[in-house]
Amino acid sequence: MFETIAAPWRKLGHLTINAIWRLGFAARFFGAILLYSGQSLTRFGLTIREVYFAGVLSLIIITVSGLFVGMVLGLQGYTTLVRFGSADALGAVVALALLRELGPVLAALLFASRAGSAMTAEIGLMKATEQLDAMNVMAVNPIARVVAPRFWAGVLSMPVLAALFNMMGIFGGYLVGVLLIGIDEGTYWSQMQNAVDLYVDVVNGLIKSLVFGAAVTLIAVFEGYDAQPTAAGVSAATTRTVVTSALAVLALDFVLTAFMF
Repeated sequence: MFETIAAPWRKLGHLTINAIWRLGFAARFFGAILLYSGQSLTRFGLTIREVYFAGVLSLIIITVSGLFVGMVLGLQGYTTLVRFGSADALGAVVALALLRELGPVLAALLFASRAGSAMTAEIGLMKATEQLDAMNVMAVNPIARVVAPRFWAGVLSMPVLAALFNMMGIFGGYLVGVLLIGIDEGTYWSQMQNAVDLYVDVVNGLIKSLVFGAAVTLIAVFEGYDAQPTAAGVSAATTRTVVTSALAVLALDFVLTAFMF
């Protein structure tokens, strides 16, 4: 009887202890990345190669998604503004929605799904095939050689990808608002120019994307490095990367928005 009652609490205690342990290990892991970043950045070719893998190969999904999101914003924004009799402000609505919120958040979620999951799978596979252990045997630090270049590649790529997402979204809003609906082109751009502030909207949006990039990439490389060296372990780590990254981005978005705006 006592064992039946205590079993759920015992399981909850194990889950809590494991979560705290993983959080502490992740903090130490992040400290190790910063500590060995100097070694990886001296061989800048490693970071550039990872920038290509994480950033350049994500351009298609980022730009196409940004275009369609902007087109949807154009349609939804127009129907909403018509109710209030101010459809001329469509350009401002599209730009502010993208720069402040949708651009950084959606770009980070797409980045986590494409590049983050790939980083986790790659590092997890290297662990499963004992490549990381072989590096240790050859006196090559795997964090400096494998993890740190991928981390900094994600941090550098994310603001650029978010900016491209915003640009394509604004262009998508232009296609719908000006070419499809028939709003005056000069009004679309002038309303946007009057409403958008460089520091409040553009710079804060880039800061958001930088923080999201660091968080998503840290989760991706940590999950890969901590994955069980089996096929099932790598698969589970990849799933955790996508889920945890999405939750982290949304939580950080709330905190950053509360402080910035």
